[in-house]
Amino acid sequence: MNVVRVDKYVWKIPKEGKMKVDAFVFTDSESVNDPQFREAMKQLVNVATLPGIVKYALAMPDIHWGYGFPIGGVAAFDVKEGIISPGGVGFDINCGVRLMITDLRYEDVRDKMRKLVETIYEFVPAGVGSTGDIVLGKKSLRKVLVEGAVWAVKAGYGLDEDLEKIEDYGRIQPADPNYVSEEAFERGGDELGTLGAGNHFIEVQMVEEVYDEELARSFGLEVGSVTVMIHSGSRGFGHQVATDYIRLMRDKLKEHNKDLPDKQLINAPFEHPLGQAYYSAMNCAANYAFANREIIGHLVRKAFWKVFGRETNLSLIYDVAHNIAKLEEYEIDGKRMKLVVHRKGATRSLGPGNEKIPEAYREIGQPVIIPGDMGTASYLLVGTRKAEEKTFGSTAHGAGRMLGRSAALKRWSYREVLSALEGKNIVVMSKSKKTLVEEAPEAYKDVDRVVHIVHELGISRKVARMVPVGVVKG
Repeated sequence: MNVVRVDKYVWKIPKEGKMKVDAFVFTDSESVNDPQFREAMKQLVNVATLPGIVKYALAMPDIHWGYGFPIGGVAAFDVKEGIISPGGVGFDINCGVRLMITDLRYEDVRDKMRKLVETIYEFVPAGVGSTGDIVLGKKSLRKVLVEGAVWAVKAGYGLDEDLEKIEDYGRIQPADPNYVSEEAFERGGDELGTLGAGNHFIEVQMVEEVYDEELARSFGLEVGSVTVMIHSGSRGFGHQVATDYIRLMRDKLKEHNKDLPDKQLINAPFEHPLGQAYYSAMNCAANYAFANREIIGHLVRKAFWKVFGRETNLSLIYDVAHNIAKLEEYEIDGKRMKLVVHRKGATRSLGPGNEKIPEAYREIGQPVIIPGDMGTASYLLVGTRKAEEKTFGSTAHGAGRMLGRSAALKRWSYREVLSALEGKNIVVMSKSKKTLVEEAPEAYKDVDRVVHIVHELGISRKVARMVPVGVVKG
């Protein structure tokens, strides 16, 4: 594999063999020479061979190995000639991040942090297979799949004003529940309002640094402000949707998929009935995830109210997806084209004035949320027009794993990870000791480096840096 340096943080893999387009990776020289990184780049090369891919295959600086597509990958396909692939979205459809701002300052919460974390842990079910108090029959769940966060607000699990600050207003169309299997309905019936496990978390954070005071003020942020970040997705429901359609595409589109360089790249032509069915079912799962984060956000509000009183205000800054495929239009070689943009572990980063941005933020650009992991920082950024021109309106989504979960378990003990976090004055509660070790901060790339690269490239602009002071894990 020939990797050519184009600029300080831009690397090109020229088109060769079965590649239909070049591949580009945004990273630094240290990462590009890492053997694990090279494995993920092989996946990016495979993506560049898929039918109807437009312009180039892209990888953000948090790139790492995934199912078929690398995590941190972006690829756009022509709607007429191109495909849609479950591997290009991921099993956790609309895994995403929500950031909320409180009217408290760190000195207000410091002495009550243990009580607050315990209360959040009590209010929000977490862990593998966790179920919540919301148990829905098929009829009600169908409404969730169509209405997304709108359903949650109607049901009393959120505020009307929240909907103005969610990507796509918390409801994506088309979303037809008739394309969803009975198995998915069964798995989704009792998991709304639950965090899950793995890298999902709820963090109470403090704003440590502000990079753009004017932008920060527009979000209500200043140094010392207390924020809450929620990272979760579509739970078992989304996983089942992905599983169902991977199986269907293997069974019904064998001829179409016979020459794939990796069977995990299984796909359907976007305009094929099966491609359209997956697209609609995927949107149902995305709406489930929006509803899930809306409910979790409101449960966190209630936890704050219990500890600090009902006069405490928690308002939503933004809620954004980072595992999704969307129909969007971009200019390609001077021609406006409708594309199926796959973002797998990548965040949409639209610039000021874009009509797809909720009105509240249209003048400044789409808010971009890039979380770290437990002992590290998280960032709020805004999207740029340069991202629309260069990366199909995309940027990074997080730190990105550097060490596998089994390797992390061999390297650290629960007590070591817990002690390290306590040494940073971070209060942690986790449903599973194993998960806490698997998600040790050292298992991830340096989020500060990732954010520095996307900021320097101009595909998103830094607004503020937050550090965790309380963490709930599955």
